Amino acid sequence: MYQTSVTAIAENIFPITINRPEKLNALNQMVIAELGEAIEEVYQNPAIRAAIITGSGNKAFVAGADISGFTGLSKEQGSRMAKEGLDVFFKIENAPKAIVAAVNGFALGGGCELAMACHFRLCSDTAQFGQPEVNLGLIPGYGGTQRLTKLIGKGRALEAMMTGNLINASVALQYGLVNYITKPEDLIEKTRVILKQIIGKAPLAIAHSIAAANAALENEKGYQLETALFGECFATEDMKEGTAAFLEKRKPVFKGS
Repeated sequence: MYQTSVTAIAENIFPITINRPEKLNALNQMVIAELGEAIEEVYQNPAIRAAIITGSGNKAFVAGADISGFTGLSKEQGSRMAKEGLDVFFKIENAPKAIVAAVNGFALGGGCELAMACHFRLCSDTAQFGQPEVNLGLIPGYGGTQRLTKLIGKGRALEAMMTGNLINASVALQYGLVNYITKPEDLIEKTRVILKQIIGKAPLAIAHSIAAANAALENEKGYQLETALFGECFATEDMKEGTAAFLEKRKPVFKGS
């Protein structure tokens, strides 16, 4: 049904597997659009009581955005791209049914942001999280500055965003970024066990629990500011240098312009 993901329904649980293993499941415009369609299916299909988002293969959940799509974008185009992703991630966050991330490897940049948009996260012991956009002269653009701060605290979030350093599975558990760590081969089954518990509860109570918990952390203006600032980065020479260096597999030389 989808070109960039694989879906199925089994026992009222809907796994959505981002399926671009040759690109480490990196996000591009098509992935975001098709993910939005799959999430709409979660909303509309009464046979679906809960969903899992994961990545194909054993290396990556989603290893970031497809950087090749960043080159040549204007400030306005950068903001628009961020808004498109953010809209889909809001649909995940505000879904009335449980949507859980099963993080099976690298969850970097947009991948970390996708995992954080889910209601909670499990990961394999090989998983690594991070917001390394600073290496490209960018900031997170799909809600990462907001959700990471809310989930692990301002100091830890700023350290991760300003250094670009990765957070391994055990530290992610310590920080509260994930609820459980499993062996890679046990990740999906452990996620399904928890979701089977959840779908045995009253559906409206689940929906109301999600809505109430989200309301406790809501800050719409923060997301709007992130989108605007992400777009501003596209007007900088440092962003052009950062993305060029990434694609050319060399170290960037930033000049603060």
